[in-house]
Amino acid sequence: MADTVVAREIPSVYEPSLFGTYSKKIGMWLFLMSDSLTFGALLYAYSYGRISTAGWPTPFHSESIVNATVMTAFLLTSSLTMVMAVRASVERNAKAQTLWLLATIACGAGFVILHGMEWSKLIAEGLTLPMFPAVPGHEVSAEFSSVAKSVPQFPSTFFTLTGMHMLHVTLGIVYLGVVALRRKFIPILLALWLIAWLATPSYSPFHYGVHVLLVAAIVISIILWLKPKVYDSSDVEVAGLYWHFVDLVWMFIFPLVYLMSARIL
Repeated sequence: MADTVVAREIPSVYEPSLFGTYSKKIGMWLFLMSDSLTFGALLYAYSYGRISTAGWPTPFHSESIVNATVMTAFLLTSSLTMVMAVRASVERNAKAQTLWLLATIACGAGFVILHGMEWSKLIAEGLTLPMFPAVPGHEVSAEFSSVAKSVPQFPSTFFTLTGMHMLHVTLGIVYLGVVALRRKFIPILLALWLIAWLATPSYSPFHYGVHVLLVAAIVISIILWLKPKVYDSSDVEVAGLYWHFVDLVWMFIFPLVYLMSARIL
């Protein structure tokens, strides 16, 4: 019996990607959708605690509000510089792309530094969690210590929500640094980790929190040495999606946590 050969048409190109866009962008959107559930749960927990707890504290004075407003200005400016970086990448202007990305990183770093100073000030004044060690040589404010004791939900939700956002901003800085400088960013990141670790006192929660930078440096070292690449406009656009998401989340945190908890004299 003769063999019968059935001819089948084999497509010469891959099927178009979902929604007509590239897979990296779809992957980032899926990640942001899942991450929005995390922040949504944290915002809900804070809001529920505020509504259900009688005598919810309003401990933030004008100094904290001004500091948080400057932090917000840093993030809003970083959104603008990120847009300019995406535009430069589309126009294939590598130099402008790198400069705008570095400007975005600088604004994000300013936000993290101010946020860290705000945390350190509040912890020193008595707004703390049981896991945080006592700050030696600082006089505890009666107002903040009473808040931590009478309404423990406030510091727990405050530090969890703002700490999670600060972590996202820090990882976003690392992400943009890799896109902008690639392997050159690794020694910079290691230097930042060493400086931050030596500069923060041992009783500060940031003394061990800065190890996030060390872990990030190890991970990106493995990735960049195994698969070096030049990031194109699509990579910059995907990084911009993450950065704008982080900025958007802060637009919910700032009024809910700071403005609605401000003490009006």
